[in-house]
Amino acid sequence: MTDISFVDTTLRDGQQSLWALNMKTDAMLGAAERMDQAGFESLEFFSSNMIKKYVREHKENPWDWIREGTKKFKHTKLRLHGGIHGSGAFEKLPSAIMKLLVERIVSYGITLTRTSTCWNDFRGFKEELHELRQLGMETIVNLIYSVSPRHTDEYYARKAKEAGEIRPYRVCFKDVGGLLTPERARTLIPLIMKNAGDTPVEFHAHCNNGLAPLCYIEAAKLGIKTIHTSIPPLANGSSQPSIFNMAKNLRAVGFNPLINEEPLQPVVEHFTAIAERDGLAIGQPLAYDHSQYLHQVPGGMISNLRHQLRLVGMEDKLPATLEEAARVRAEFGFPIMVTPLSQFVGTQAAINVIVGERYKEVTDQVIQYALGVWGAEATEIMEPNVKDRILNRGRAKEWTHWQPPQPSLTEIRNKFGGPSLSDEELLLRVYAGSDNVNAMMSAGAPKPKLDGRRPLLQLIEELTKKKDSSHIHINRNGMSLTLGKSSSPDNPAE
Repeated sequence: MTDISFVDTTLRDGQQSLWALNMKTDAMLGAAERMDQAGFESLEFFSSNMIKKYVREHKENPWDWIREGTKKFKHTKLRLHGGIHGSGAFEKLPSAIMKLLVERIVSYGITLTRTSTCWNDFRGFKEELHELRQLGMETIVNLIYSVSPRHTDEYYARKAKEAGEIRPYRVCFKDVGGLLTPERARTLIPLIMKNAGDTPVEFHAHCNNGLAPLCYIEAAKLGIKTIHTSIPPLANGSSQPSIFNMAKNLRAVGFNPLINEEPLQPVVEHFTAIAERDGLAIGQPLAYDHSQYLHQVPGGMISNLRHQLRLVGMEDKLPATLEEAARVRAEFGFPIMVTPLSQFVGTQAAINVIVGERYKEVTDQVIQYALGVWGAEATEIMEPNVKDRILNRGRAKEWTHWQPPQPSLTEIRNKFGGPSLSDEELLLRVYAGSDNVNAMMSAGAPKPKLDGRRPLLQLIEELTKKKDSSHIHINRNGMSLTLGKSSSPDNPAE
């Protein structure tokens, strides 16, 4: 029986896809020890976009998660998500800051990262892999799947060869849109594995279209030995397939999944309780939707577009916006619909619909796209008339010769507080802004709310606080418990 290993995505991609990173630090810590007992080959633990989210919205210091969380994973190799040069980001941060972040992450024992460029451009990645290796970090490079006239077998054979030649730790075939079909997997995965040479290939897919679990089975049959899964309720939907479902199905077709599901059952209960407490989504399997292949706008971005249109009283224009997104993507040269390119396409489509005239108004990011700021390939593949219309305006001339500034670490530190500022606080201030960091510090340390090791004790504690009940009876799994309290303060509850 062939062994299949698992990379867990629950705490990073799972909660980013379904909960918009709305899981607090105590909730993650409450599940960490049991997750560590399950036998995952590795686990996605942190990404730089968590810094802004946790500081600004949760008023929590993300370094607390890194400090305390790394102590709880004693058997599982942890992963960062992201590289040095800002791939997958909306803003061009100085390389000195990205390198400092990697240095600090490595200092906590996290020595593996998965990263990519939104163009599958591995020509400049050799230098990045070298820089990361010098900092103590090995790199898995993403080879991102897309559907368009450009993304052919020849394209993926060439890109897999380029990826293998730079000698990463692994190549990760990544289906971010959930667009891969089992039939396409049978032709494409062997091609990628062959051209990647002796570099191992793992597989990461989202369930946006309900097909990822089927593609995982096909991938295993074709020789992929590592797949990415999540733990319910943070599986399915726009997240990764469920570890329970995949382990069961892999056993059924003759594989040996290297996972122990028993420690994960309390984790499911823990995260479900958090979802119910905080009004967060429960991931559910999705039905096949062919329209995904037409516009390819990620599920989370569709929700954002709906919100933007609602603000201007045009929520009914969402279908027209998605149709326009398909046209804009074609005119932009069929970019892969991942961050930030998917946002550029979707936002411009919404503007075209709202204004009522195509490309009358464009964002600075679209101008930058046409100028090659977000990848030189864009300048080669855009529809010439659309490119000319975008660049034939005064604002474009202001961006024509712009290059992202690359200040030194000393210059950045002086800007945010001087030599006495610690590296970790400096990173918080750069990513989240000083005002938000000050507000987080003023809020103080968060109080623990829910611990996955003590759900029953917490339930009892909360029930005893209820003033509208004098007797409570709990009966579950052979355990019976009755709580009662007297109306007299001199006669305490029994």
